[in-house]
Amino acid sequence: MNGAVILFIAMFILIFMGVPVAFSIAASSSVFLLITQMKPLLIVPQRMLTGLDSFPYLAIPLFILVGNLMDTGGISRRLVNWANLLAGGLPGGLGVVAVLACTIFAALTGSAPATVAAIGSIMIAPMVEHGYDKKTAVGLCAAAGALGPIIPPSITMIVFGVTMSVSIPAMFLGGIVPGLLIALLLIAANMFHAFRHPEILKHRRTEKMQWGVFFRTTLTTLPTLLLPVIILGGIYNGRFTPTESAAVGVAYALLLGFCYRELRIKDIPKLLVRSAETSAMVCFIISVANILSWIMASTQASNAIVNSLMTFVNNKFSFLLVMNLFLILVGALLDQGAAVIIICPMLFNLGTSLGIEPLHLALIMCVNLVLGNVTPPFGYNLFTAASVSGLKFNDVVKGVMPYLLIEVAVLFFLAYCEPACTWLPRMAGY
Repeated sequence: MNGAVILFIAMFILIFMGVPVAFSIAASSSVFLLITQMKPLLIVPQRMLTGLDSFPYLAIPLFILVGNLMDTGGISRRLVNWANLLAGGLPGGLGVVAVLACTIFAALTGSAPATVAAIGSIMIAPMVEHGYDKKTAVGLCAAAGALGPIIPPSITMIVFGVTMSVSIPAMFLGGIVPGLLIALLLIAANMFHAFRHPEILKHRRTEKMQWGVFFRTTLTTLPTLLLPVIILGGIYNGRFTPTESAAVGVAYALLLGFCYRELRIKDIPKLLVRSAETSAMVCFIISVANILSWIMASTQASNAIVNSLMTFVNNKFSFLLVMNLFLILVGALLDQGAAVIIICPMLFNLGTSLGIEPLHLALIMCVNLVLGNVTPPFGYNLFTAASVSGLKFNDVVKGVMPYLLIEVAVLFFLAYCEPACTWLPRMAGY
């Protein structure tokens, strides 16, 4: 146990020094094996390969590619235009449009940073022109980008389902209500902010809805809006697996891009390289996390941590409180894939032993870790938003905090209201 503590301390020291998470895990694990001589270093590449040896993981690079195809093929811009016609006349209309666009984009790809990059690059500048403080505009887009891995499909849920043997389709269904609830509350908070700032309200669109324009725009956007129906409908009809649905999504996004005449053959190599870079980063983190997970299991450090938690936990209500506070901290420091493989198994087993429904617990843990994307100091959405907007990181953090607090409040509501997570899956027979 002492060795495992030193291992974790070394890993977090490296992370705070600015070493990438994957290399911090790999270096600390390798040094631990060298010092303890528990196993030869050959075990490192073996466990890395074993950690990725799962067919559902193939969906990760495919969904990342879907997101990139949507961004380049003009699909995300059409979504924004359609959402603007639908909700642009509301108080704080552009903020509402940003959240709606992120919600729809989330139903097409499972990546939070991709959602922020695609929608933020389109929406932040118009929001600032229409009276929004830049920090607020960037913060809202960063917070709404967290919907990416909550509303299905979700890369985080795929990793969790594989690791903990929980039904991925059931988790996809269970993520719909939490995602929509967060989206609605972000819209409400944005409208409240608009009412308090006249400089935003004076830019409110006052002309009446032109239904002819709206219907024509809806017709041109309809093929895009059908993409989540095709992906999720195919899964729940048993036509294809989540991995196969990702491949269908790639083919459909390619078709739309070429039909819209905004995707060219010469763009494909660049998109493949960009998707491969992102996928390699995600998969590398998952593979090295498997080393640390194996070390913890072999040294029985997981059991020791669980026994320590049991001194603070004597029922499922106190467990949910302790677990959520702990995972908020973990999500702020570790990548979601690494956290799922290293931290979640021991908490999951403890939670289910206390009588918590496995699907409910799985969804709460995923939502919690996803919020790590917007939690300083290492939230990916924050860095993505800073890159897209040109704003300093500290200013992005200030802008996102009010919306992050709303998302944390929703997290605790979901934790103590099981039907909000499990109602849809149970209706579907899971």
